[in-house]
Amino acid sequence: MSEINAQTVEQWRDSLSAIKSKIKSSPYSSDLHLRKAAISIELHEWDDAIEEYNYVLGRDSVNLAALFYRAYVNNKMQRYEHSVNDYSRLLRLVPLNMEARLGLAYSFIRLNRNGEAMAQLNILVTQHPDSASVYVARADLAKAMKQYDAALLDMDEAIRLAPADANHYVAKAELLILNKKKKEARKMLDKATSLGISRYALREWYEKCR
Repeated sequence: MSEINAQTVEQWRDSLSAIKSKIKSSPYSSDLHLRKAAISIELHEWDDAIEEYNYVLGRDSVNLAALFYRAYVNNKMQRYEHSVNDYSRLLRLVPLNMEARLGLAYSFIRLNRNGEAMAQLNILVTQHPDSASVYVARADLAKAMKQYDAALLDMDEAIRLAPADANHYVAKAELLILNKKKKEARKMLDKATSLGISRYALREWYEKCR
């Protein structure tokens, strides 16, 4: 809660009180319960959010919003098996949902099930070949698995799709450093600075290029 300032907390508390009053008048409204859960998320009151999503899904087992956000909250609570179950259920209903499949992949990663995570990221690349973010996600996992050449290929594709994103060049520089290609890495860092990242912010990476 420390990252939420007191004024913001008070505003969310007021909103929560208003929603609770409305729920008393319309106790079976899924929309109101979803709104209450959303406020609980803002307040980092994860158990309360789960309770609301459980209520909604108890009445409508295929409510997409409840499935997605219950998976999200389970991730926040480090209940990764539960998030895998919810994301999987959601993807059976909407298989092209990028955020849900990314969430599923990251849940697998946190469970150290990297093979299953990579399978999901491969599906994402097939489904969304024009999205730089899916290539970055797959590159991140490949890097964690020390598959640096594969990760570099994905970062090249991310850069092709989003050449103005300075962070992509920093990510590629890190991979090049791991591959002991310091001269090429320095060029990537120079490109990142030309796109707006300060050299000071990248000083540790430049140091590694020496």
